[in-house]
Amino acid sequence: MAEEAKDQARPLSHPSPSIHPTVTSDVESPSTQSLRRHRHRRRRRFCLCCCGCFVTTVVLVGLTFLILSLTLFKVKDPTLTTNSIIITGFAAELSNNVSNRPFSANVTLLADISVKNPNVASFRFRDSDTDFYFQGETVGVAHVPEGRVGADRTARMNVSVDVLFDRAAAEPNVTESFVFGGDVELTSYTDIFGRVNAFGIYKKDLEVVMNCSITLAVSVSAVVTKNTACVSTVK
Repeated sequence: MAEEAKDQARPLSHPSPSIHPTVTSDVESPSTQSLRRHRHRRRRRFCLCCCGCFVTTVVLVGLTFLILSLTLFKVKDPTLTTNSIIITGFAAELSNNVSNRPFSANVTLLADISVKNPNVASFRFRDSDTDFYFQGETVGVAHVPEGRVGADRTARMNVSVDVLFDRAAAEPNVTESFVFGGDVELTSYTDIFGRVNAFGIYKKDLEVVMNCSITLAVSVSAVVTKNTACVSTVK
């Protein structure tokens, strides 16, 4: 009887709740589909906008460089000019050795040269030489130092050279010109290599050449420059 009473006093256990599995569906709701389409359209518009901006920038930069290269950055030819040539020294003498070199003359020339740069960028040139010729032979060489000409500027320099007429004895008429007076013809050739540098973006190498014909008027006591004609070209 005691065991039956004990069993009757034990509380009854509660039943376990029912577990219902969560059912998932592969079908999206209309709101989810609309949100996904909206995000896709936004992403597509963003990509199209980026591509359009990139293409526009490339086209604008290309057009800018094309316009600048045809206008502002277009390299113009520098001009090399001989302003004047004056005689700063003259010496002539007759020799007793008629068969070898009966006559010699030494004329010192001072040439005033200008280099004009019409570009918007500086023009730098290397050192070069000016060769003087008489009767097809080199009779003098003048050294032209390197330099720089600013944008739309003109640089002037003085070049001195000793012209030696040691071969004048081979030409009787030239000997007579130095002794008794007359005209003596000289030619010169100047070749300058340089570069135009437009802000480090556009660079171009240039070669400026100048040919001159010089007529010296010789008198008994002096020599003067009678005429000078020069032509400058760019290669």
